[in-house]
Amino acid sequence: MINYNYLLDFKLQTESNYDLWIIETCDTEGFSILELNYIFCDDDYLLKINQDYLQHDYLTDIITFDYVSGKNVSGDLYISIDRLKENAKEFNVSFENELKRVMVHGVLHLMGYSDKTETATVEMRAKEEEKIKLFHVEQ
Repeated sequence: MINYNYLLDFKLQTESNYDLWIIETCDTEGFSILELNYIFCDDDYLLKINQDYLQHDYLTDIITFDYVSGKNVSGDLYISIDRLKENAKEFNVSFENELKRVMVHGVLHLMGYSDKTETATVEMRAKEEEKIKLFHVEQ
């Protein structure tokens, strides 16, 4: 089950397309989804979580809480829409592309991918691009 929670004036256009994409992303890595909760929020909300739970005092685009059990993906993924907008401008990509990158980034973390070293970050970026290409909208 995938849940979408909106704590600001933002809503995914078609949640079902994102459901199919995230499910396929997990399937291609040999995982199934127990429960994913995407929580879309603003910078202030995510900064407070970062300070309270991780003792970090800086802005970030996503914080993922991992409840994975074996090959069953479960977690809470908090995403700052403010950061996504800034990142999209900074990296000269569309907001939609940045949204997909961050959404799949969190899921990849839940499946064991890391970005703590330079080598791991290169692998994570490649996986993000690979999984973004899986997103398609039925016409």
